[in-house]
Amino acid sequence: MRTSLLAGLTTRGTSFLAAGAASAVAGYALGERGLFCVGIALLALPLLAAVAARRSQYRLATSRIISPPRVPAGHTATVTLRLENVSRVPTGLLMTEDSVPYALGTRPRYVLDKIERGGTRELTYPLRSDLRGKFEIGPLQLRVADAFGLVEVARSLSGRTTFVVTPRVVPLARTVISRSWAGEGDGRARLTSTAGEDDVIPRAYRTGDEFRRVHWRSTARHGELMVRREEQRWRNKATVFLDGRSLAHEGTGAASSFEMAVSAAASVGVHIAQEGLTGQFISDADVIRSSQFFEDRLLDSLAVIRPSGKRNLAQSLKELRASGAGVIIAVMGRLTVDEARQLAVCRGEGSQGIALLLEVSSWTEEALRAASPPVKAAAEITGGTAAPAASTPDRAAAAGADSAGADLTAAARPAHGTGIPAAPRSAGRRAPADSSAAAALLRSAGWHVTSIDASTPLAVAWQRLPRAAEMLVTAAAARRPDGAPA
Repeated sequence: MRTSLLAGLTTRGTSFLAAGAASAVAGYALGERGLFCVGIALLALPLLAAVAARRSQYRLATSRIISPPRVPAGHTATVTLRLENVSRVPTGLLMTEDSVPYALGTRPRYVLDKIERGGTRELTYPLRSDLRGKFEIGPLQLRVADAFGLVEVARSLSGRTTFVVTPRVVPLARTVISRSWAGEGDGRARLTSTAGEDDVIPRAYRTGDEFRRVHWRSTARHGELMVRREEQRWRNKATVFLDGRSLAHEGTGAASSFEMAVSAAASVGVHIAQEGLTGQFISDADVIRSSQFFEDRLLDSLAVIRPSGKRNLAQSLKELRASGAGVIIAVMGRLTVDEARQLAVCRGEGSQGIALLLEVSSWTEEALRAASPPVKAAAEITGGTAAPAASTPDRAAAAGADSAGADLTAAARPAHGTGIPAAPRSAGRRAPADSSAAAALLRSAGWHVTSIDASTPLAVAWQRLPRAAEMLVTAAAARRPDGAPA
């Protein structure tokens, strides 16, 4: 599309044109030849600069690297921009501006005096977001200016890079879910006996099996490599279940129970992946089956997850029952007794259930205002981390808050600076959920339960759970001699 020659004039260039026109007219009217010549010069200078700037079609190759491409909320990544002049002439004055979403801060701008023929320049700037999400960085905006600053010609260099901000990940203690759950060392025999597995029939060799586990007698009989099953590493599954219903959460923005639940699910998922367990993830919005890149897929999914408008857990609990869950770690919001009963039966024979129950009432604005100063400050920071950052485990201010009930809304309101809705605020009435009764019901069904309020760090609540060895002993003691659960 053809553009006007005067479209790229700066304020200085426009002033030159106005002054030149006024001088030329005045000189012509008054018969002052010198004044007329000055006016013509002032008129010609910005026009010639515009022609020169448009004819200088520099060929620039650009690349962008974000390191690391995925960071937890509140952490900083570094962007490296590389510009290479592949044209035959050196460039003039260049002004660059990278397109960055508003939630990540202001757009970085640089002024480059000149890039010689075949020369390169590297520009770096930090990226930081306190809100999770998936962002597009780019394209690079380039402005070519003349030496006098009279004309600027804008160009857009194609190329976008995805930057992912995941929920805040909290390191968790290994004593609750350790590598013994994966069937290594002495834990393998205990887990196998607990699950009732006693299969010694050889099976066909698979890629990755160790040759020291080959059963040579069966190999000679079948004519192919056979491996003894009881000598194979028994890998347990761990399924992370997230209650993402908007009706089950309170609070707004980063200081909401939904963001705390997302952070807890991310922390548990990363923990079980690092411990060598086969991970799965189930929520109202997404289901991630066991895969080699479970941790990456989980963080990518939780980076953009939104509160669900569903009013019950029927569909997601059906997925949980059909998954062959193994160890279940459920991160739950407001939970009624009926919903707790449906969740309890998802723990099958030989599996373990761990429930992280959020005391949702402690995330209401009234409860946060009445809480201790560190919690109140975390709630008022609009650009805080994806989970409320509390510094003390004091729970006295929020004790018993869940029994009071709260108003809820099915619609989610977007958080500041991102398209991800925050957890809903109160709007419509619903029957109050008794978290104490739900916790008692889950415990009676063999689940291990810990409660989390707005002032309790996730790591502290996680340490309240019994150790992995104690869980295994409890599971074995809960079984009747006939193999049925007690």
